[in-house]
Amino acid sequence: MGNFRNKPVVIQAVQLRWDTWGEVCSHAGVGRLTAGQPQGTYIQVDGNPGDSPTDEIGLLIPTLEGLMVARPGDWIIKGVKGELYPCKPDIFEATYEPESAEV
Repeated sequence: MGNFRNKPVVIQAVQLRWDTWGEVCSHAGVGRLTAGQPQGTYIQVDGNPGDSPTDEIGLLIPTLEGLMVARPGDWIIKGVKGELYPCKPDIFEATYEPESAEV
């Protein structure tokens, strides 16, 4: 068995927050604002999307594995081939850092 390192890859990502909702919508092509209100999904107690109003709203993100629920604070990543996926903040912080402007 060998050891492998990820190739350095630059990705695009936007953190899902109320003040970045419009940017996330443009980035991922989902959850557009309608009359100033976000279109998303209610997140049920079990963490799955649902129609019943709850205290938490998220976005359904189309991924290669199917629809995934992104919660506020999650990062929405666009991969090297344009694929989308949500990433928890702690995993994002441990995995990614801002790209340096220096070349």
